Amino acid sequence: MTSSLAAIHVAKKQLGLDDDTYRAKLRLITGKTSTKEMSEAERQSVISAFRQDGFAPAGAVRRANSRRKLSGKFAGKLQALWIAGFNLGIVRDRDDAALESFIRRQTGIERERWLRFSDDATRVIEALKSWISREGGVSWSNDGVHPQSYMRAFGYKIAFAQWAILSSMAPTDFWPVVTDLVDHDPLHRHLTDEEWIRVMNYLGDRIRRDQSGKVAKGSP
Repeated sequence: MTSSLAAIHVAKKQLGLDDDTYRAKLRLITGKTSTKEMSEAERQSVISAFRQDGFAPAGAVRRANSRRKLSGKFAGKLQALWIAGFNLGIVRDRDDAALESFIRRQTGIERERWLRFSDDATRVIEALKSWISREGGVSWSNDGVHPQSYMRAFGYKIAFAQWAILSSMAPTDFWPVVTDLVDHDPLHRHLTDEEWIRVMNYLGDRIRRDQSGKVAKGSP
């Protein structure tokens, strides 16, 4: 058995696909229902599609602590929310392992389910958003906000809540600090995702330093 055939066989088992669902997926991806009839390029397309569904090959990239990275089409959203919580000062450990533990405690949903199934992933995402809203002061609502407004951006919502946590900073200084960080005109409002990440990380460092200072002052 070639490596690609073996990988597809492992993916079928790992994703819990029954024979009918498996063949339907193969047909959708390549137009064929048998991997033996596929070219190598077609098999690689199948593997790529299964990875998007949450398949994690044994040789998948691992973090420095040897834990396998989260993969699948829902992982990015969950990680973004978890890191947002870290930058708001309500998450103490930004590692994926801490995210997995939190989800298991709060929802009882195991990693394999929320990385694979949209219903479970949605439950987990909404649980994280509710927690971040409650503990971090983030407003997710877009009611009354123009569809093209910068106020709909994920980065803006997090950064604005971070600014509120840093209560010593004057509200009027928010945009001057933001635009200075990303080297834009002071009136610029539509930042890219990468620019908002830069802002969120900067404000997150400020929040964690403030928290560390408060702990140090309160120590005996």
